[in-house]
Amino acid sequence: MKHVILLPILLLGACGSAATLKPVTGKALPPKPYGATATPTARELSTPTNQARPERSDELLRSSEVRRGDDFDLPPSR
Repeated sequence: MKHVILLPILLLGACGSAATLKPVTGKALPPKPYGATATPTARELSTPTNQARPERSDELLRSSEVRRGDDFDLPPSR
């Protein structure tokens, strides 16, 4: 019974393609963006930019420091 369940899963996992991305036959890549010097390749178009996937700029664990005293942190007046 386990083999009957595992066989379709293994076959489905083996159907992926390891070839590079290419446009469909008869179709072209999108035109080059305004101001660009060259038309981007399929790999360049499928790679997200820094704006699409920004990196963290504040690593809290790497830049953690002891806070210095605040001169204006006074108790409330009565």
